[in-house]
Amino acid sequence: MNIHEYQAKALLREYGVPVSRGVPVLKAADAEAAAKELGGPVWVVKSQIHAGGRGKGRFKEASAGDKGGVRLARSVEEVKNDVNQMLGATLVTAQTGPAGKQVNRLYVEEGSDIDKEFYLSALVDRETSRIAFVVSTEGGMSIEEVAHETPDKIVTFSIDPATGIMPHHGRTVAKALNLTGDLAKQAGRLVERLYAAFVGKDMSMLEINPLVVTRQGELKCLDAKVSFDSNALYRHPDVMVLRDESEEDPKEIEASKHDLAYIALDGSIGCMVNGAGLAMATLDIIKLYGESPANFLDVGGGASVEKVTAAFKIITSDPNVKGILVNIFGGIMKCDVIAQGVIVAVAMVGLKVPLVVRLEGTNVEEGKRIINESGLNVVAADDLDDAAQKIVKAVKGVA
Repeated sequence: MNIHEYQAKALLREYGVPVSRGVPVLKAADAEAAAKELGGPVWVVKSQIHAGGRGKGRFKEASAGDKGGVRLARSVEEVKNDVNQMLGATLVTAQTGPAGKQVNRLYVEEGSDIDKEFYLSALVDRETSRIAFVVSTEGGMSIEEVAHETPDKIVTFSIDPATGIMPHHGRTVAKALNLTGDLAKQAGRLVERLYAAFVGKDMSMLEINPLVVTRQGELKCLDAKVSFDSNALYRHPDVMVLRDESEEDPKEIEASKHDLAYIALDGSIGCMVNGAGLAMATLDIIKLYGESPANFLDVGGGASVEKVTAAFKIITSDPNVKGILVNIFGGIMKCDVIAQGVIVAVAMVGLKVPLVVRLEGTNVEEGKRIINESGLNVVAADDLDDAAQKIVKAVKGVA
């Protein structure tokens, strides 16, 4: 689960992390009060969307101007104008895709007198099964770009969970950022507090870009992007209330209610598969034969008829879906349960696009019998390769 920048900063502030003062603005009428509360003389008006690259983004609406999704204002009147232009407008960044995201929240923040900009993040390193820090002197720009062009400017290290954060970790960050004296001490305290926040709130990613040194000699987190481990959210009701469903795909929200692993994609073939590995293989083979998947959907190993029905309904609710591929290898999951779920779902929502079903494993013969006797216009497949070719051919035939 992701949260907005202003929410992330409020959370980090609880752990003593140095962040700028700011006021969230959800309606234009609050802009003047927010600016006056902060006092100026310089303010920053920031779009709050779940996507990076806001500063380099552009609004679709001509009336919003071309100053991007993060703006510097030098008067209360300028803050008000920026808020009026940005609220409700659609911001397009490198991470939103061409459709962009509507800006429903803004964050008005006090300006900072910046001397240097750095990059600092913490994440779960799958190779070491530890929390790792990524540090770079190249702040305020895409870390992917830095990794591609100047990888030598990135320093990474992991934290042993048996010891937790240690003084030498802070010294490593200070050395990587060329910080000495009091700034080096600040770096040590910052790393300790970020690690405490990461562990305490079960984060999966924490990114500070940029981390800045002000001309007053203060180390400060000027931005904050936080993601949480969804499997641990039950432990954090205070984090759960921060969820902004308007930033999420409605289909993904519905899938989460049924404990389905669903991610919307840009293709034309809807997929219902059991098991993440099989789902990835299904997506790959669809691409191999010249089409693109419309989703990643893993119904899991023990899905009920109701769960399968919900999955089918979510797939068919996507207007981009021109065909559906059901690919089930029954181990724990039973093929007859999948077959019953498909039939129930089709009866409820109808079937307006080609449907190819490949079943193999537990109760496969019973599953095939149920499908064959259903009267549905379903194309049976012998194996995954056969299924992929048939659904791609059917979709291209429709087109």
